[in-house]
Amino acid sequence: MPDPFRPSRRRFLALTTGFAGLAGCGSIDGLDEIGGTTEGPGKAAILLPLTGEQAQLGKRLEAAVRLGGGPGIGIEIRDSGSSPDTAVIAAKAAEAAGANILIGPVFSAQTKTVAAAVNIPIVTLSNDTTLADRDTFVFGVTPAQSARAVFALAAQRNIREIALVAPPGPLGARSAAEAVPIAQALGITLRPPVITDTPGTVLAELQAGGGLPDGVYLPSAGASLIPFAEALAGQDTRILGSTQWAARDLEAVRALRGAWFAAPDPLRFAAFTRAYEEQTGEPAGIISGLAYDGAELMRILGQTGKQTRRGLTRKESFTGVLGPYRFLSSGLVERGLAVLEVGAGDINLIGSTSI
Repeated sequence: MPDPFRPSRRRFLALTTGFAGLAGCGSIDGLDEIGGTTEGPGKAAILLPLTGEQAQLGKRLEAAVRLGGGPGIGIEIRDSGSSPDTAVIAAKAAEAAGANILIGPVFSAQTKTVAAAVNIPIVTLSNDTTLADRDTFVFGVTPAQSARAVFALAAQRNIREIALVAPPGPLGARSAAEAVPIAQALGITLRPPVITDTPGTVLAELQAGGGLPDGVYLPSAGASLIPFAEALAGQDTRILGSTQWAARDLEAVRALRGAWFAAPDPLRFAAFTRAYEEQTGEPAGIISGLAYDGAELMRILGQTGKQTRRGLTRKESFTGVLGPYRFLSSGLVERGLAVLEVGAGDINLIGSTSI
């Protein structure tokens, strides 16, 4: 699973400064204020790829889990390796040792095999919503969560017709499919997606579909993002984006000025990324935040003796460094995200979704 959110230290320090005076947000100076030291009884295991092809990612996630006093009493880190078979070995060993819940694995293929091999709930760090099941909860930030955040703000501001433009590939296909029910629920007309790797044809294809829509959603933050935005520059349409955008430094991109995109809670994530960078010397990312939140989730549930499916799906939401979230009985997760606007040399908070 690639990490879509590796923001620069400069960006999040700037965000912290800019948002410090917002009513109701308060200030976050360190991990103590986001619950980094709570410990209690209970047993859980966190499965990370500490060996194999994805070992570098695993070490980054382990560093996140160890922030704020370590994973906690009764919470152990196990090496899931980088293959489905090694993940099953780690998961079975954790279950045999008394684990009540597994945080991880990271990858979709590993999660499928582990789900078939154990009889305890799994909170996978993958964002593959097809994995969701009664005892498999998808904790990764999904395309649907991004679309819900930015589309909700668009609907509030009278953007009623949106076209999705993406390069060929799984992200574009999943983003298009998951955006459909969200747009319908919000009363937004979502055009058939424009899937292309030729930015020069984007404007013509949109105009051929009935003229320019009120908004154009660009979920991918890959090499196509800036060329797509430049193709739309100067047109009377709002450019919208997903959490993928937060991996990019966009403040200097003139074609994206005024664009809106979904992102984690900037205040809470700023505290996390600052602490992570101070410990590791490297930028944090969404998946690192998920690993930290997973460990904290197990502390909370372990302290109350509720490391169970029922404990996960409680009515009350949880709050992590990425923002608020709630587990659904379907295995999906509701997640509140912020919406940020690209300015001329800065990024501004303009909205957020609740759960």
